[in-house]
Amino acid sequence: MAKPALYPTIDRHNNFDLMRLLAALSVVFSHAFLIGEGQQATEPLMLLTRGQCVLGVAGVFVFFTISGFLVSASCEATGSAGRFLAKRALRIYPGLACCVVVSAFVLGPAVTQLAPADYFADPGPYKYVLYNLLMYVNWNSLPGVSFTGFAAGSVVDGPLWSLPSEVLMYLLVAALGALRMLRLPVIGALLAAGLVGIALDTASSAVYLLGSALWLLPFFAAGMALYKLRDRVFGPRLALVALVGLAASIPLGRFILLFPIFGSYLVLYVALERRLPVIRAARFGDLSYGVYIYGWPIEQLVTRALGGAAPWWQVFALSLPAAAAVAFLSWHLVEAPALRFKPGARRGLAVAAPARQA
Repeated sequence: MAKPALYPTIDRHNNFDLMRLLAALSVVFSHAFLIGEGQQATEPLMLLTRGQCVLGVAGVFVFFTISGFLVSASCEATGSAGRFLAKRALRIYPGLACCVVVSAFVLGPAVTQLAPADYFADPGPYKYVLYNLLMYVNWNSLPGVSFTGFAAGSVVDGPLWSLPSEVLMYLLVAALGALRMLRLPVIGALLAAGLVGIALDTASSAVYLLGSALWLLPFFAAGMALYKLRDRVFGPRLALVALVGLAASIPLGRFILLFPIFGSYLVLYVALERRLPVIRAARFGDLSYGVYIYGWPIEQLVTRALGGAAPWWQVFALSLPAAAAVAFLSWHLVEAPALRFKPGARRGLAVAAPARQA
């Protein structure tokens, strides 16, 4: 008799909330080095991987892996490209819109070296809001605003760089779902294409968005593939193999290239392993998105208040509670109310993703 599948469905006994929150915290932690000290050479994962990757970038990998898994589930559960994209827009845009408006018209005027009349007469704040809502995140500064003297000192919200790629992934899933091509062979081809993108380092390409999207594609595609294989591949033995493989990628100098294969598996194994206790990471709301998008500007403000430079631990310790508080407000006042307008799922589908991610 065949053994019963460990993960035949996605139920609420999972740690997706925890993994996403840890990913957001890793981004804030990593940026404390860059913003407070102007470098990330001494960041723990940078040291561990011998200069291959910082923890904040690995946090983005985790986000894209989980997103690929849950968005694939959402697409199948929704059964309509239009409803699916509406759900995705309601998850991304309300929080983003509030963040860029607050940055442009509250944070900017408080920090700028310009007189208030000159600041508001400048087209820069209005373009900042418009371009970032249009996902042109290269417009990342405000007139007269410089938090520190470091290279990143004039960047208002660095983590927004990943959002256009995330939106492209949503469009990709919607198109594949509408064409009934959300299948393993197609997903495997996407994974392979993305691995080529990493090998060629397309993230450094001057071509806006496409290079970054191709570079991030394998993490998202790995999540998609593991969603399709969720009832067959998850187990402690393969998790051990993945852990060994990820560890071996470091001396091979291929940590980023092999993360979609080994790291993504480990992320989803931990999220889905039913023998692990469920940590109520969203007890006070799903704060991961808010922490992610507000952490950077808060760290910039903290570093500026500390004189334009400070030890990473001081920046992180002072910024994290503030980022959590702002994320709490963002979730309860903006994100959660917007999600009440989500269209419903298609009836009769066995797989149901957790409500906060669906």
